[in-house]
Amino acid sequence: MVTLDHVLQRPTANIAYRDSGLGSPTVVFIHGAGLHHTMFDDQADALAAAGARVVQWDLRAHGQSTLAPGTRFRAEDALDDLAALLDETQASDPVLVGHSLGGNIAQAFARMHSNRVSGVVIVDSAWNTGPLSAASQFLLGLAAPALALIPARNLPGLMAKASAVTPAAIERATETFGRMPKKTFLDVWRATSSFIAPDPAYRSPIPIGLMRGSDDQTGNISQAMGTWAATEGVAEHVVADAGHIVTWDAPAQSTATLFEILGQWHPQLVSGEE
Repeated sequence: MVTLDHVLQRPTANIAYRDSGLGSPTVVFIHGAGLHHTMFDDQADALAAAGARVVQWDLRAHGQSTLAPGTRFRAEDALDDLAALLDETQASDPVLVGHSLGGNIAQAFARMHSNRVSGVVIVDSAWNTGPLSAASQFLLGLAAPALALIPARNLPGLMAKASAVTPAAIERATETFGRMPKKTFLDVWRATSSFIAPDPAYRSPIPIGLMRGSDDQTGNISQAMGTWAATEGVAEHVVADAGHIVTWDAPAQSTATLFEILGQWHPQLVSGEE
């Protein structure tokens, strides 16, 4: 496990992060809802070894990061935290790699601040601006109330089995999801849903990479990502025998796929050249 050895103080949270230092490109990882930075440890280590600068952090209320008493998790605050983190680390033109909620944050941040990032890699995340059927909109609205009905003791295991396919990943996800109080998790879930805002005319102004597990059954990710890729004119990278938490189900293949995407923008990562 990579230790987050720095703390960024925010008005309503303390954000734990780690910066590997010098290197190029700068890659900033953003984990998914209820998880933490360790979901990208294998990929971060490999990129740092290849000469990239890597920044890992825990979202507020996740992992080693805290949330002030009485404060609720909000999408806007997570976006502001990311902006502050880039300022604090003086990360210039980073590539954002976001999983699930982290992918929603990466999309929204790149849309708001396209001059601050050089690319985004979206991993098993919903398409913020993609088309949404009436049925999908209805189910999206029901998700949080439905989760609220599940007993707190059962929720981590159910979420883990819905998010991973290998026994080791399910066990790891169950333990990780279990660290977050149910009330906080529901706020995080609502924040995730709030990023969804269909806009048929929108196209990413910066390079975008799309990656998912072949067996991801969460939401409409598997159904929508192919359409998303075609709309943006990019490849859809599908990792075999992996679910929603693709980096834990198939860590080696996830790393290879990430290198394949980043290598299109930064060939030195493929060759190992500085």
